[in-house]
Amino acid sequence: MNPTMETNVQIRVFLVDDQSMIRAGFKSMLGKDPRFVVAGDSGDPRAAVSSIGQALPDVVLLDISMPGLSGIDAIAQIRKVHPRARIVMLTHHEGESFVEQALQAGADGYLSKDSDPAELALAIESVHRGKMYLSPKVAGVLVSRARGGASPVQVGTSKVQSLTPREREVFQLLALGKSNKEVAKSLGMSLGTAKKHRENLQRKLDCHSAAELALLAIKEGLISA
Repeated sequence: MNPTMETNVQIRVFLVDDQSMIRAGFKSMLGKDPRFVVAGDSGDPRAAVSSIGQALPDVVLLDISMPGLSGIDAIAQIRKVHPRARIVMLTHHEGESFVEQALQAGADGYLSKDSDPAELALAIESVHRGKMYLSPKVAGVLVSRARGGASPVQVGTSKVQSLTPREREVFQLLALGKSNKEVAKSLGMSLGTAKKHRENLQRKLDCHSAAELALLAIKEGLISA
């Protein structure tokens, strides 16, 4: 039976967004709908992964641009602690590059924060039933690209996309102005490894200062301006 059709079953939702007012708004909105219950929320993407592994929600609403770990890079970590979770990216970024990266990373849905509240409910129910959900705005971008004849490999490629998940984590922390020592402590690696990652990133990204790394991270949507 379809879980959303059962009167006594609610879809358990976990919210991950670094902006507390955004989380409060979505919690209030979902809390008024008897189909859903908020199983938890977090403004820290790393802490959220652990919490999701404990709460085991049905659906995770995940922002993209968050300090320390982007939502796209958090997808794989969420899958490790809760493989059955359905993940919907809920973001202001509607460009094809972000959509492709999210879908390739394993997202089940992609929704603009500017969408109507009714569409959020539709997206949650759709992914909970095992279906993919893309908001009309996002779907329109992908259709336009397809009609233009561009291939997925040609579109949205950048130096940042060539990084490994670990390199992306280090990149984001460096872009936030963290020192090698702070990066090492945050990611549980040796200071020497952190230094090596910084050297490799500066070479790969052609960025030779924290300011240049920050500007690139903002441009790529990995951190907010």
